[in-house]
Amino acid sequence: MPAPLVQTPETIHRIRFQDCDMLGHLNNARYLDYFLNAREEHALQHYALNLGQLAQELSAGWVITKHHLAYLRPARHAETVLIRTQLIHFDNSNLVVEMQMLREDGLQLKALLWSEMTLVRLPGGTRTEHSESLMELLEQLDVEDVDYDPDGFDDRVRELRKQFKKARKGEDE
Repeated sequence: MPAPLVQTPETIHRIRFQDCDMLGHLNNARYLDYFLNAREEHALQHYALNLGQLAQELSAGWVITKHHLAYLRPARHAETVLIRTQLIHFDNSNLVVEMQMLREDGLQLKALLWSEMTLVRLPGGTRTEHSESLMELLEQLDVEDVDYDPDGFDDRVRELRKQFKKARKGEDE
């Protein structure tokens, strides 16, 4: 039996000068680039999914239909951050990926993103359904510990902030 897939992969990233505003904080729009690049890297490294190649093979690809993004703590120039990504919901043609940017030690949440995506047929852009093999993969990747509610983003932010605060307090003891 093959080893289970990593449901919540993570990578370390350094905040680059050209991505920062005049205060030395990561520019708000660049958070999306950091998150989406990390998820693409995670898909390739952990699931052998080259999203561009997959789109060509399937004549379909996921398009982002909505983002929910909370900026909680600034990511600063030259700082090293930890980015975690995980699938928190899927159905026959949609998925929601949660992405967390954390302090390098993983104990403080800097930003949280939910990206909602729909699989569309290329080149027409009409909604299509996940294949049986994709559904099987998504089933393995779905993080069931996260209760996804389309209107629950703010609740999730509060839940994570409490969780990380508690983890930091435990570290201090």
